[in-house]
Amino acid sequence: MAGLRAYLDSIRARDPAPRSRMEILLYPGVWALAYHRVAHTLYRARLFFLARWVNHIARFFTAIDIHPGAVIGRNLFIDHGFTVIGETAVIGDNVTIYQCVTLGGTNPADGVAGKRHPTIADNVIIGSGAQVLGPITVAAGARIGANAVVTKDVPEGAVMVGIPARATMVEGKGEKPFLAYGTPCSEQFDPQTQKLELMRCEIETLRKRLDALLAEQEDLRDRA
Repeated sequence: MAGLRAYLDSIRARDPAPRSRMEILLYPGVWALAYHRVAHTLYRARLFFLARWVNHIARFFTAIDIHPGAVIGRNLFIDHGFTVIGETAVIGDNVTIYQCVTLGGTNPADGVAGKRHPTIADNVIIGSGAQVLGPITVAAGARIGANAVVTKDVPEGAVMVGIPARATMVEGKGEKPFLAYGTPCSEQFDPQTQKLELMRCEIETLRKRLDALLAEQEDLRDRA
């Protein structure tokens, strides 16, 4: 029970909507993960048909499709649903995935034999509609913006937007706040204006760097 309470509290910390733990128990993402724990246990026991059966029941009731072979860490939060997680996907701890996300695979002939799906490290946020494809690694603390298409490794703490996804120039120093939907700079991020948002982030970052350089030069003059 303590583990369940900690899990529900981890979701509450990332979602302002629920008024109680009981309300979170109605979330489809919570049920999808519970079904997956059963399916994954059956999968590891090589009871593949039963594992798939549980997987199909979960998809019917939750609209979330998690292959029984996927390896999932602690405190995964799938908000709303309509998410697909492939067989060889690996997900770390405290990952947040918003609606309509795909952790998809590639043709084994074009990728790594036996590993077709992404590896998502701890504390990653994947925004709604994002597609993370192939045997790539999204490193710890990265943010994938809404509707981004990621096909290459993502470095630690990066914020990725666009099609194909590329990193913004958001500063990575200091402790980062939780960013809903993986959005850079603003929680008012509109998936239809990704290029504009990217440019705005770069301008803000350049302005900060310019201010820092001017302050440094002024300090040097004062010392002289």
